[in-house]
Amino acid sequence: QVQLVESGGGLVQAGGSLRLSCAASRNILNFNAMAWYRQAPGRQRELVAHITIGGSTNYADSVKGRFTISRDNAKNAVYLQMDSLKPEDTAVYYCNAGTLLLKGTYYPNYWGQGTQVTVSS
Repeated sequence: QVQLVESGGGLVQAGGSLRLSCAASRNILNFNAMAWYRQAPGRQRELVAHITIGGSTNYADSVKGRFTISRDNAKNAVYLQMDSLKPEDTAVYYCNAGTLLLKGTYYPNYWGQGTQVTVSS
């Protein structure tokens, strides 16, 4: 079991930047991968990015080149740097601790409560 607490969301104009943080209640090295998801109104929750223990990353096509996921194992924290934000990035963003399966599929286990990101045009 782990508690995940997100912070850093807010209102920003299109083209702006935000940095989301996720603080974990226990050592994130217990999970072989961490991730960020998002859910916009009326849409399914989608995987935005994940990062492995070794630092390998993967991104959804919609955010490649604009978002950067990182982790600080000493602080039990995961971050999502979001640049060149677009109105379609508006969503609740969730931190997740999970498992990257051998086939490369990310399996979510534990969720944070989410943080709202709103991008105005």
